[in-house]
Amino acid sequence: MRKVLIVEDDEAMSVALRDGFSYEGYEVAVATDGEAGLKLASDATPDLILLDVMLPRMTGLDVCRQLRDGGNNVPIIMLTARGQEIDKVLGLKTGADDYITKPFGFMELLARAEAVLRRAAPAQAAAPDCYRFGDVILDFKRHEAKKGGSPVELSPREFQLMAFFIRHRGEIVTREKLLDEVWDYNAIPFTRTVDMHIAKLRKKVEDDPADPRHIVTVHRLGYKFMG
Repeated sequence: MRKVLIVEDDEAMSVALRDGFSYEGYEVAVATDGEAGLKLASDATPDLILLDVMLPRMTGLDVCRQLRDGGNNVPIIMLTARGQEIDKVLGLKTGADDYITKPFGFMELLARAEAVLRRAAPAQAAAPDCYRFGDVILDFKRHEAKKGGSPVELSPREFQLMAFFIRHRGEIVTREKLLDEVWDYNAIPFTRTVDMHIAKLRKKVEDDPADPRHIVTVHRLGYKFMG
């Protein structure tokens, strides 16, 4: 769950933002002045900060500046009631990633937040050109697979599944995550599709598909690749 820190002294605004981001599945922390926001930025380790410019005890610009001077690169979106260009320029110069001027629609802010988070996410590591686990060898460049020295026919989708599993080796991945990343269904709930493809893939790469050692099921959560 992504964590967002809202630093806003307007109670109605902070409650609305807290409720909106909570509804969208974020874990939310709230501070009502600059000093408290600066402390929570370190203590709560948020993935994103929504930072009002005009705050008691310390301005949003000063909070942003101190975070950046201290090496904290958490994404920051400045919230300002003022539309002057100089405020926007100062916010960006102190290290903010984006700004939005009040009043604003929540969906616009959410879209900006998600865009900032995407830009801040580390580049996804690519699967290696070749990968070996057990007696299976996968050649992703040639789209060739062997098990016990004999060729195995994997479909393009099965190669995509294996590449995803290799990138996330040892992690529990949900069926929904696989649909999003491998099928790009955007969470359309056809999770049975994943189960059927995993079952076919196990028949090709596992010694005993009924008792898999490499692509294991994590009850009620998803799958984990142990190869």
